[in-house]
Amino acid sequence: MSPILLVLLAYLMGATPTSLWVGKGIYGVDLRTVGSKNLGATNAYRILGWKAALPVVAVDALKGWAPAALLPRLAHSDSPWAWVLAYGAAAILGHVYSVWVGFRGGKGVATGAGVFLALAPWAALAATGVWLAALGSTRIVSVASLLAAVALPVAVALTPHQGGPTLVAFSAVLAVFVTWAHRANIGRLSRGEELRFGHSGAQSGASGPPRGGSDR
Repeated sequence: MSPILLVLLAYLMGATPTSLWVGKGIYGVDLRTVGSKNLGATNAYRILGWKAALPVVAVDALKGWAPAALLPRLAHSDSPWAWVLAYGAAAILGHVYSVWVGFRGGKGVATGAGVFLALAPWAALAATGVWLAALGSTRIVSVASLLAAVALPVAVALTPHQGGPTLVAFSAVLAVFVTWAHRANIGRLSRGEELRFGHSGAQSGASGPPRGGSDR
């Protein structure tokens, strides 16, 4: 199968609007209109609760893992790692800029974690550990996501994988991208307005919290 077509397939896989489907299909709530209005797991948690957020996180991570782990088996290329990274990048971009919902989406954290779970699992686990530790100490999802993004290139550089320096560079680019995607959160952090984990919006979906969180 053509690697170019597989890149498109990876994008479409990443673009699957998981939280929108869960919100509208099961709870009758359009997450684009409540809370932070971001189609990520954090907004799903704040508005709909953990029973909605857990499958959103799982599927969003799968959207990154599957293109990076499975699509290379369908391609024939002289530069496989270039295409593998292209599949992962396409999935992340699809999640953040989904064609199905007007090029809106989440912020790439869960899908990016899925990509690196396929390509550098030890690094992905290390970054996840940083995320959990930061969330436990600060109770702010955006801080945890930003610290995990910064930790990822370091973890990739220090743990075994087959990607070499190219994968380290890719992880650094992803860290910059995730930081950029959190620019509104960074502004709220500087003003002391960012919500802490556990602060939820109206569970009916009629209204959301006054400020958004990380929304992965």
